[in-house]
Amino acid sequence: MTTQFEQRLAWLGHEQRAKNLLNGLRGLEKESLRVAQTGGIAMTPHPEKIGAALTNPWITTDYSEALCEFITPPLDNSDDVLCFLQDVQSFVYQRLQDEKLWATSMPCILNGGKNIPLARYGSSNAGTMKTVYRRGLGYRYGRVMQVISGVHFNYSLPEKFWDLYFDQFGGESTRREFVDQHYMGAIRNIQRFGWLIPYLMGASPAVCKSFFGDRDCELDVFDTSTFYEPYATSLRMGDIGYQNSKEEGLGIKADYSSLQTYIDALRCAISTPAKTWQDIGVVVDGKWRQLNANILQIENEYYSTVRPKAVMQSLEKPVNALRDKGIAYIELRSLDVNAYHPLGVDKAQLDFLELFIIYCLLVESPVISLAERKQIDANLLMVAHKGRTPLLKLQRNNEYVALKDWGTDILTGMLKLARLLDQANGQEQFVPVVRGMQMLVNDPALTPSAIMLAEMREHGEGFYQFANRMSQAHKNYFAMVPLSRSSLEKLQQSVEMSHRKQAEIEAADKMGFAAFMQWYEQQ
Repeated sequence: MTTQFEQRLAWLGHEQRAKNLLNGLRGLEKESLRVAQTGGIAMTPHPEKIGAALTNPWITTDYSEALCEFITPPLDNSDDVLCFLQDVQSFVYQRLQDEKLWATSMPCILNGGKNIPLARYGSSNAGTMKTVYRRGLGYRYGRVMQVISGVHFNYSLPEKFWDLYFDQFGGESTRREFVDQHYMGAIRNIQRFGWLIPYLMGASPAVCKSFFGDRDCELDVFDTSTFYEPYATSLRMGDIGYQNSKEEGLGIKADYSSLQTYIDALRCAISTPAKTWQDIGVVVDGKWRQLNANILQIENEYYSTVRPKAVMQSLEKPVNALRDKGIAYIELRSLDVNAYHPLGVDKAQLDFLELFIIYCLLVESPVISLAERKQIDANLLMVAHKGRTPLLKLQRNNEYVALKDWGTDILTGMLKLARLLDQANGQEQFVPVVRGMQMLVNDPALTPSAIMLAEMREHGEGFYQFANRMSQAHKNYFAMVPLSRSSLEKLQQSVEMSHRKQAEIEAADKMGFAAFMQWYEQQ
């Protein structure tokens, strides 16, 4: 029996329709912790010379004042995306004093959550809301978890492809309904097959002991300063990383059956009180501890490896943007920072993720049952902690299958798609990437996580020494990277604009923060 994927491939191969899959828009959000020369988290404010974090579109902060986030615009070429990311990080490095950007996802030399400075965004209601939200995350989950870094890959398929795809397979639906339906199908498959990403690209098999403070840890001891798991790929994606609480009354799993069910699930979570969070308090002694005491303060609190995203206006709720505009792109959030590349990500990774998303779109994607949801979660956790275990088996369709066999099945399908795209593009781009990833499936010793542990053993160093060495190497790299005059001018203009815009936002506020929050929650 011919599968849906094979039928779609045959259709794409006819009349060179695969050409219309080229030039989708992709973008990156890369987090990097600013650290002092000692390797500890930087206690200095977000530098004014790189702009106002509230309003600079390319350089902002995530949870902490020290956790930089570098953002690229959506571009139709991976090389251009990486060039922009390099320019941004080079621009920032030129403005840092006695600090560097940490090269790994996992932080090091932490002196407890109280010493992690919250991100600050000025005195406006919008800025205060961002800081209070982060304060709430600290109360709910602890601050240490929030300074783990990652890379988010944003991708949208070309409009020309959607036109053809809808004309052929749209049926009775409207074009927007069709696009939303198929993006949600891709997201379900990204979750089904998503364990492959930490296996292939996970780069956090070890962690500094300071990450746990006085808490008990079930990881193995690597040396006097480092915990690890021998076959881990991405502890960031495991149960030591940031996850929504699974305690009774607090756990949430969004329903990905359709865009509407996804919206309904998040809308319920952001409007339903939770007693545990009520016990924290919202305003205590005149100070806001969290935005509210609901299961989620806002939608962004929901942790997921992948999200449907709409193009949003300032202060627009994500669920409202999705409801009103539909899905514009997919945000894939399971990528560790690549410790071996100064940018934190390389072109082969971007090409693979693009191909992976397209593959997930074309493969049949039934609704995820409760039983399958448990299998998906178990597979991700298993690969994060034990992904390189010899003969490891995962759960697929209520059966156990060898990781190597399942990974080969996925990559075999992706290779067929890669050949079509390379033929349409007139050059080998995707095929070598897939073949390279197949080598990692065949031999776990070639994965980044295995290479990292082997290198730490060879150098006789713990995680801190490894990460610090790589961070210094990346700093040296950026010291040698020229920044073109046009890039410098563009980034400097964004800095100046951001300060003006923040001042305008602060001057425009006409209500107190409590009234503002009441207005926001009614949107």
